[in-house]
Amino acid sequence: MRSFEYVNATNIKTAIALLSEPATEAIAGGTDLLGELKARLRSPRRLVNLKTLAKLREIRYSPQAGLRLGALVTLAEIERHPVIRERFSILAQAAASAATPQLRNMGTIGGNLCQKPRCWYYRNKLFPCWLKGGEKCFAEDGENKYHAILGADRCHAVHPSDLAPALIALDATLRVVGPDLDGEISLEELYTKPTESHRQMTILGPNELIVEIRVPTPKKAARGIYLKAMERQSWSFALVSVAAQLSFEGERIADARLVLGGVAAIPWRAKDSERILIGQKFSEELAERAAEAAVAGAQPLRENAYKVPLAKGLVKRALESLAG
Repeated sequence: MRSFEYVNATNIKTAIALLSEPATEAIAGGTDLLGELKARLRSPRRLVNLKTLAKLREIRYSPQAGLRLGALVTLAEIERHPVIRERFSILAQAAASAATPQLRNMGTIGGNLCQKPRCWYYRNKLFPCWLKGGEKCFAEDGENKYHAILGADRCHAVHPSDLAPALIALDATLRVVGPDLDGEISLEELYTKPTESHRQMTILGPNELIVEIRVPTPKKAARGIYLKAMERQSWSFALVSVAAQLSFEGERIADARLVLGGVAAIPWRAKDSERILIGQKFSEELAERAAEAAVAGAQPLRENAYKVPLAKGLVKRALESLAG
């Protein structure tokens, strides 16, 4: 790790001003950034510590306004919060499934949403992969057991966040602040598949920050679940994950949100599956159709075709659990 200046932010405006200067990056929990610094994937000359911004650690809730989470709220706080566990259960489930207890105590929701991919070619400085500005994606012909099966083009890495699929299923929005920006976007809008002109997985600029996550209160008849398939029972990134949120009117599904993780460069919203579900009475055949639609168009690589039946099975299990 190379030496750097460490500056405590005094307010959001000052933090944005500092981040507008060259070779300056933000740090909060540091659970992702420190690994990249040690691997010399990034070499900032200055780090701006955001943990001094107390307002970004607040959790607020009202039935009318919904849930408000400062970007520095930790995963452990989300996992344990009684209101989140009761009213936003898939978010608590997703937080509890992430990493280790030690990392959940340090890692923040803002950092989890913006973390870099875990692809070993991206994480190894010896490989000039396409996402880092190189000419090719080494995973395409290399070791690709954990890589994308949906929507991949020049990059086959997957987005590693557990919280993102759950929050998109809950229709979350973000307050984003920058030098000339203070506005609200949907969380779904944050993520973008990397392109030649934008080799990133989010639309955030280097001097723009998520300061708050906003989650509307689910309807009383809503049910949600987060399921995660891993190589180990715990402390592992998702091979595939599914966040499902269904609202019912009588026996019929009035609204549906279905979001997959571990299958694409972005949290993958299965909109065709949602359309199949809405307005229907639940049945095993309906769940099967929705599961098939969730992976329609999948293009697995040499080593990750197992993700297709795994994703289908998780989707079906999630839907059956919510309908039970």
